[in-house]
Amino acid sequence: MPGRGSVHPEKLAEVAALEELFLSKPMTALVGFRGVPASALQSMRRELRQRGHPIKVATNSAIGHALDAAVKKRPALEPLVAQVQDQTAVLTAEGNPFSLYQELFKTRSPTPARGGEIAPHDIVVPSGPTSFKPGPIVGELQHAGFPAAIEKGKVVLKKATLIVRAGQPISREVAAMLTRLEIFPLEVGLELRAVVEGTTFFPRELLAVDLDGQRAGVVRAHHRAIAVALEIGYPSALTTPLLIARAHRRALALATAAGYVTPTTLPAILARALREAAAIEHLTGA
Repeated sequence: MPGRGSVHPEKLAEVAALEELFLSKPMTALVGFRGVPASALQSMRRELRQRGHPIKVATNSAIGHALDAAVKKRPALEPLVAQVQDQTAVLTAEGNPFSLYQELFKTRSPTPARGGEIAPHDIVVPSGPTSFKPGPIVGELQHAGFPAAIEKGKVVLKKATLIVRAGQPISREVAAMLTRLEIFPLEVGLELRAVVEGTTFFPRELLAVDLDGQRAGVVRAHHRAIAVALEIGYPSALTTPLLIARAHRRALALATAAGYVTPTTLPAILARALREAAAIEHLTGA
């Protein structure tokens, strides 16, 4: 048996394996999984492994020792040391940190509060009817701070109410009422804390980008640029077909207005003549 103060060989092997993991890929990330049920975590790990993003769960002590050793060989990993807290897993892979953030973000889903948790954001209860029948539930809701009343035989919430402010604890009483109202204020899932890609450190705040919003912004900018280019007549591979089409429409409209007969304008000129003749006939009563 190892003597007092010695480290068990299995622990040393685990730290060595983690150190090797930290150095194995260009993208290294620390992932939090607080509150994720064991069965859900196993499912998430399986799906990530199939996508080429396996995660390794270990104790913070083992991760910390391995990271300290890895930093000596790869100094860029140094900022990750501060991220080893709470429940932590390691993910190493090749790819894009922003795509990885979105991939892990999609694992998160609403979950009910049990009481004692800190509200991650303002919890607002909307006004309107509930599914409850009149009874003691009205007093229970009112006691918990919910503006409940009975209207037309139904339990309703009279107005939208800020029931817990962000950063404040959620009481057991409030948590129970929120669950009964099917309001789930918390999220459970994998949380990407930080990534080192190559020599660049990406904190969570930098990775939390609305990609859909960014794409929509690029599309809007593209459309506006095309509109400006058309307005000033700037020719390019994209605008030239549009400029020619617009010039054709304008030339056709001008020729038709001037009565200039061509195989293209003749149908429009005849149609206009018929409309004008019909209008004159209507005015004269003929």
